[in-house]
Amino acid sequence: MRAIAEPYRIKMVEPIAMTTREQREAAIRAAGYNTFLLRSDDVYIDLLTDSGTSAMSDRQWSAMMLGDEAYAGARSFDHLVEAVREHYGFPYVCPTHQGRGAEHLISKILITPGQHVPGNMYFTTTRVHQELAGGTFHDVIIDEAHDPASQHPFKGNVDLAKFQALIDEVGADQIAYINVAVTVNMAGGQPVSMANLRAVRELCDRHGIIMWSDATRLAENAWFIKEREDGYAGRPVTEIAKEMLSHFDGITMSGKKDCLVNIGGFLAMRDEHILTKARELVVVYEGMPTYGGLAGRDLDAMAVGLREALDDDYLAHRIGQVRYLGERLRDAGVPIVQPIGGHAVFIDAAAFLDHLPQDELPAQALAAEIYLDSGVRTMERGIVSAGRDADGRHRHPKLELVRLTIPRRVYTNSHMDVVAESVIRVFERRKEIRGLGFVYEPPTLRFFTSRFEPLPTGSAAGEDRPEPALAHA
Repeated sequence: MRAIAEPYRIKMVEPIAMTTREQREAAIRAAGYNTFLLRSDDVYIDLLTDSGTSAMSDRQWSAMMLGDEAYAGARSFDHLVEAVREHYGFPYVCPTHQGRGAEHLISKILITPGQHVPGNMYFTTTRVHQELAGGTFHDVIIDEAHDPASQHPFKGNVDLAKFQALIDEVGADQIAYINVAVTVNMAGGQPVSMANLRAVRELCDRHGIIMWSDATRLAENAWFIKEREDGYAGRPVTEIAKEMLSHFDGITMSGKKDCLVNIGGFLAMRDEHILTKARELVVVYEGMPTYGGLAGRDLDAMAVGLREALDDDYLAHRIGQVRYLGERLRDAGVPIVQPIGGHAVFIDAAAFLDHLPQDELPAQALAAEIYLDSGVRTMERGIVSAGRDADGRHRHPKLELVRLTIPRRVYTNSHMDVVAESVIRVFERRKEIRGLGFVYEPPTLRFFTSRFEPLPTGSAAGEDRPEPALAHA
C-alpha cells in the first residue's frame, strides 16, 4: 500500500515543549492524577480529545473574517443552514454553543419523565441529559461492541432483537426516541452499517418511534461504510453521508469534531414542530435562534468545515493516521480495540493492566502513567467515565479503555511514533503500575473533575460507597 501524505501544506506552526520526568511528576500530582486537570503547557502531545482541537483551514479563517455579527438574522446563520441542507439533507437548523447544548435541548423536547431512551451504547453527556430530563437509558448495541478483540466490521450496529424486546416490554409510546450514534465513541469509534440504519428505520416506522442520531463523527462512519460495506466502494463520502442521514428524523451535532471548528454545535431536524420547541428553549439557555450562543464567525467557520470534513482525500489521511498509530501498538503486542476506529486508538486497559481489578481504576492509572513517561496526554474511558447508578454504586462497564484521540490536521506521523514508543515502553513495565483511588468526585460527569491518588501496594481501594464523596478537596 502506498503511503498517504497529509493532503495540505503547513502555513503556521505552534511551538510545543518537552518536559522532564520531574516536572511531569509534579504536574500529575497537582492534577490529582486526572489528565483533564493538567495544564496545557505541561503537555507535550495532546491526545485528550478531538473535540474543538482541529486545525482550521485557510478557507475557514477567511470565512471568519466575513462573519456577520448581527444579533438577529445574521447571514452567517443562513450559510450554516445552506451547508446543512446541501450535505446532510435536513431543512431546519438550530445552532447551539456545542454538542451538549444540543443534547440538552432535544432531551427536554422529546423526553417525558418516566420514558425510555434506547441507544447503541451510552455516551457520558448524552446519558446525563437524558436522565436529567427523566428518561432511562437502555443499551441496545450488538454484543460484539463490548468485546475489544471482536473483528466485526460494524460494532456500532443496533441489535434489533434487543430494541424489539424493549418495545415489547415498555410499549412503543413509552420510548421517547432511539438515539443512534454514528460512530460509537465508547465502543472504540466503531461504525454503524447502512443496512443496519435501514433496518432500524423500518422498525421505528412500524412502531411510530422517532429515530435520532448523535452524528458528531458522521464523516468517519461514512468512510467506513465506503471501505467495508458492499455497494459503496466507488461512491464519494458526500453521497454516503447524505444517504446515511436520510434515515434519521434529526441529529445532534458537535461542530467541534466533524465540522472542524473549535466551538459550536447544532440541532438539525425535519419536523417543524421540533424546530419551534428548539427555538423556544434555545432563547432561554443559549441565545437567539439564529446564533445559539455562537459568534457569526463561528457559524461561518462551521459551514465551511462541514463541507471540508466530507472530502475523500482528507478522510483517507485522517483514518490512515489513526490506523498507523493503532497498527504500531497492535504489532508490539499492546491490546487495543479492534477494528481500529476513526478518531482514536483505544487501549484495552483491563488487558494491559490485568493485575488490577476494575475498582482500582486501571484506565485512569494507565492514562496517568503514559503522561508520566512522555508528556503525552490521553483520557480514561472506563469505570470512572461510567459513573454511579441511582443507588450510588459504581457502574462497571464491560470496556475499560484509554483513548488516544487524534486531533484533526494537527499532528504528523512523527508525533504518532513518539506516542507509540511511549505506550510500548509503559507496556513493557506494566506490572509495576499501581491502581488509583478517589480523593474527590462530583455527582455527575465525574471523569472531568475527579481527583485520585495512588493506592498503597496490596490495598483494596474499590469498595463502593453509598454516596459520592463530595466534600473532599
